[in-house]
Amino acid sequence: MSTARSISRRAALVALPAILCALLAAPAAHGQEGTERVELAPTMVVLDASGSMTGADPAGGTKMDAAKRAVRALVDAAPDGAPVGLAAYGTGTGNSEAERAQGCQDVTVLQDPEPIDKAGLRAAVDGLTPRGYTPIGRSLQVAAEALPQEGPRSVVLVSDGEDTCAPPEPCEVVRTLAGQGVDLVVHAVGFGVDDVAREQLSCVAQATGGTYTDAPDADALQRVLPRVTSTALRNYAPAGTPITGTATPAAAPLAAPGQHLDTIGQKEKRYYAVDVPQGATAYFTATVSFPRLAGIDVLEDFNGLQLRTYGDAGEDCNEFESEQTNNSSDGAALTVATTWDGATEEDTGGSHDRCRGAGRYTFALEWSRVSAGVPERLPVELLVGVEPGVVDGGPVAVLPEAEFTDPATTPRPVTGGGSFTVAGTLDGTGTYTDTLQRAEFVFYRVRLDWGQGLAYRVRFAETPGRGLDNVSTVETHLYTPTREEIDSDFSAYTGTSQVLPTNDPAVTTVPVRYGNRDADVVSVRPQSLAGWYYIAVQVGATRSGGTAAPIPVQLDLSVTGSPEPGPRYAEGAATFGGGRAPEATPERAAQPDVMATPEAAATTTAIAPAVWALAGAAIALVVVGAVLALRARRRR
Repeated sequence: MSTARSISRRAALVALPAILCALLAAPAAHGQEGTERVELAPTMVVLDASGSMTGADPAGGTKMDAAKRAVRALVDAAPDGAPVGLAAYGTGTGNSEAERAQGCQDVTVLQDPEPIDKAGLRAAVDGLTPRGYTPIGRSLQVAAEALPQEGPRSVVLVSDGEDTCAPPEPCEVVRTLAGQGVDLVVHAVGFGVDDVAREQLSCVAQATGGTYTDAPDADALQRVLPRVTSTALRNYAPAGTPITGTATPAAAPLAAPGQHLDTIGQKEKRYYAVDVPQGATAYFTATVSFPRLAGIDVLEDFNGLQLRTYGDAGEDCNEFESEQTNNSSDGAALTVATTWDGATEEDTGGSHDRCRGAGRYTFALEWSRVSAGVPERLPVELLVGVEPGVVDGGPVAVLPEAEFTDPATTPRPVTGGGSFTVAGTLDGTGTYTDTLQRAEFVFYRVRLDWGQGLAYRVRFAETPGRGLDNVSTVETHLYTPTREEIDSDFSAYTGTSQVLPTNDPAVTTVPVRYGNRDADVVSVRPQSLAGWYYIAVQVGATRSGGTAAPIPVQLDLSVTGSPEPGPRYAEGAATFGGGRAPEATPERAAQPDVMATPEAAATTTAIAPAVWALAGAAIALVVVGAVLALRARRRR
């Protein structure tokens, strides 16, 4: 039986407020083989079609011509079924003083945020004629009305100037919506704007936890708009079938294998029960994504989660897991996981055997450490897996770590997902490229069969500019199929190209074997399940709070080893969130699937955003110094 342990992953470096992205997402589900699949955040693109868009673009043609090309590029890049709508302002009237009252209400919804109609969107944008006012504040109200009225949602706003109709002031509109409980993130793109317009658009974005991006000309807009829209669509959305934990173990709800969704309050303890057959191993994982908050003192910016396991009659089984994250106001996602193998031992009927053998075990999750300013309650994802006992566990020797080999292949574009549930898929050995906005945290997944391991590195490309406006942090994290973190690394990013990990050739696993769970090296033990392994990549917000160019990212991945026979389970297969794994065959042994696949999630909730603050230049310098001094590899 496992001994009690307390692990602090992501060490408490108070001088290093690593900024993660917790931009909002919202549910857009569709049926698939009897399940509901979490997809992408409903998003409205709001396009400036005011009279100023008839002006010349530096790259040639008019600004409106450039905007139309950019929207077409957005449409081409959008995933099929993505819930993207389109609204435009300034098309219905001229911009004379006599037309002001009507022109300041001139916002038209051209396409609702439903599964994308690519032909319809292209036709709608091609038909726009710019001529009127710039009612940005009103356009945000209309976009919010067009989006779903529950759950978080996103707006991508493109404007070539400031609001010419205020009031309502754009910033006041989004603040009012937030006060009404509307979970809305606005990502703003300034198309050749001046300082006044840039300040106004930045205010709207920052007040909602969104991003602001400059597009000085048509070429830049065509590159930026699809990327920003992708950011709006791929954000963390806690997902799962609803469950309600209880305050006492006796009344704990029974959690079947799968992914569940609950909420948890500050300093609250919630109990959940899992039936574990004789010889089986149970997996229980909780994930909380913390909202981005402004003005939180680094000394008060810690959150922690704890898990305890209880047996019959509330017996404490002395299994304790503790995880914490510093700088959670940057939008950190925190997981705490436990592997319970008490049922693999025989219950002899003695008074001390309440934590042995088959039975109903209870897992107590506590939000144990609470930072300043966080909401009273937050969503929590719960993963449950039950792996039956084995007849034959297969090879027991722990193989050496996977060796990294530069794939030397043509890079393939991939879109990372905003959460574990919608992680982008990496199809084995190869080079993959993505582009991350500042303050974005994205997930990818790679399948490992029994006997296979992985090694990867992340390259962050050079971006224009140096100094405080380009200073942020970069991180990568590697997780098992149960979301238990295997390894992580981080460093400062100043605009110069950077590679993670900093002190090793690659982040690695050992080849996956059932017997790894009994390894002498503790960090190897979680690498005992075949299935989806998760890679997270994070780019922090700039330390100055200013804007900076998105960062092209390259993942070089090696999947090593040949698939080998895995364990033979007593019941033929392991039951996890993704259903039953394939039955064993002579060519390929049965293997447990990922605990919760995108197909397994049923409903979604999300965390409300918060205003993010401008970081002081002095703090930024301290942070950079701390990052560079503390670049050492962190390994559990």
